[in-house]
Amino acid sequence: MTGPAPWALDCHAGRTRFRRALLFTLVVLTAALGGALMWIVVGSGGLTAMETALLVIFVPVFASVALSFWSGVFGFVLGVLRLHPISLSRRGPASGPMPVLRQKTAILIPVYNEDPVEVAARLDFTWRSLAATGQGAAFDFFVLSDTQDAATGAEEERTVMALRERLEAGDRISYRRRTPNTGKKAGNIAEWVAARGAGYAHMIIFDADSVMEGETLVRLAALMEANPRTGIIQTHIVPAGRETLFARVLQFSTRMTGAVLAMGNSFWHLGDSNYYGHNAILRVAAFAECCRLPVLSGKPPLGGEILSHDFVEAAFMRRGGWYVWLLPELHGSYEELPTNLLDYALRDRRWMQGNLQHARLLGTRGLHWVSRLHLGMGIFAYLASPLWLALLLLSTAIVIDQKLVGEIYFGPTRTLFPIWPRYHWAEIHGLLILTLVMLFGPKVLALGLRLASTRNARRFGGRLALVASFVGEIVFSTLLAPVMMLFHTSFMIDILMGNAVGWPPQARGDRGMAWRIALKRHVPHALLGIVAIAVLGEITPNYLPWIIPVVLGLIFSAPVAVLSSRRTAGVAARRLRVFVTPEEGPYAPTRGRADAGR
Repeated sequence: MTGPAPWALDCHAGRTRFRRALLFTLVVLTAALGGALMWIVVGSGGLTAMETALLVIFVPVFASVALSFWSGVFGFVLGVLRLHPISLSRRGPASGPMPVLRQKTAILIPVYNEDPVEVAARLDFTWRSLAATGQGAAFDFFVLSDTQDAATGAEEERTVMALRERLEAGDRISYRRRTPNTGKKAGNIAEWVAARGAGYAHMIIFDADSVMEGETLVRLAALMEANPRTGIIQTHIVPAGRETLFARVLQFSTRMTGAVLAMGNSFWHLGDSNYYGHNAILRVAAFAECCRLPVLSGKPPLGGEILSHDFVEAAFMRRGGWYVWLLPELHGSYEELPTNLLDYALRDRRWMQGNLQHARLLGTRGLHWVSRLHLGMGIFAYLASPLWLALLLLSTAIVIDQKLVGEIYFGPTRTLFPIWPRYHWAEIHGLLILTLVMLFGPKVLALGLRLASTRNARRFGGRLALVASFVGEIVFSTLLAPVMMLFHTSFMIDILMGNAVGWPPQARGDRGMAWRIALKRHVPHALLGIVAIAVLGEITPNYLPWIIPVVLGLIFSAPVAVLSSRRTAGVAARRLRVFVTPEEGPYAPTRGRADAGR
């Protein structure tokens, strides 16, 4: 199979009609099937107010799950056929001999109250990897500090300057610290674009915890040079480098399933994809032209500066006529995850506030409809938890109401014959099976792809270890889901009440959680679970098996949070080859960070 010319992206941008028609037809049909089954289960004899509310909430939630499921199916099919999601050939746009770069690219590393040694170590790795490609001269590095503490800022500058001297980098590594930090990270980058951007064709944005391989950086720059209408290329970011059990489970889950979902998303996004704020390349002139962020009217949390700038910048770039691509085959792009449940939830609290601000931008004139969809999906990602909680409460209330009131054999009007109750067990079990397939289908398909290849399975510790890791991840995510549902719901209420979180620095490192903190956060969750078991066990014990996964996650939330935050537990899992990822093999990009920084 020959395929298109290497490095060509822009030529594929218009091939969207069939792909999106297929996707959305499948999503609508799946949502309609789920909705029909739910209607039969709860309301075939007439809908009460609670049953109507249940059905109204269920359909959009189920549709969002179906969208993720079918994206995963597309990614699985492409993986089986070994076809690139954009070109639909065996050869991807970034294939072929590496061209010699003609234009300059800046690598921007915004930092905010980070460990200077860690930042320098990651920069050191990326520099050396880039130098090994022979094209390092086409890239300059800029550490852009928003650190407000003067002493920490001085330490940052000393560390970066020492690294520059050790690498003999000259002015190819620069450090700049600004006060005040207007606009947060987005303002930091915008200030660099205004001051220095004219000297560079492209910029690659890092987060403070980003690591990228040199070959990946060169391929990104080559793609931008070859595609003059492309504004952003986003890599598939792989989490790596953390050792706690919590982080290792998430690293395994994202590494195993994330590539399949990214393949499917790339298939239907094409040139209207999204930007995740880092580990991506942007055309500087296009960014300067299109991506000036508005300041929203009103006060935070829903007004003021836009916190989640990345989706908005992608939407504005697309509005300006520039293409935005996601290329999942560009490996060598890494980040770090929060290492315990609380840090993970607090990061989501910050992201939720930023994504909810996007609701005020959905009607912005000139946006591409897919960009509006990305913004809407980002909002719905956090609305989903309160909606799932509402579904859970409504279904429980309906069951309790039916148990307390009993069956009604004669309605308000006189009839000769009684109204016999009808139990739709086939539809109930069909809906349950369909929901489980939608939720876990992409994970199972990704597991199948890994197991089918001996080489792939070995990279995850072997087939037996891979299956054990898969089962362990399912159990862990099931226990975690109800806790995150309550966290997200409380965050949502807090934001809508006007309480802003701002943009505090993110906690790094393998941070364990103390029992005192876990009990303070999770005792209310456990009490709620215990009360639920007691009440439902007394009123409607037959309903308990349906609710037990949620209840167990709440009851054991404190010990799960503490034990999963332990680095010793993560190291023990690695010794057993459980939750192993390919990055822990011969090449581990983030291992030895501190040594590299000395």
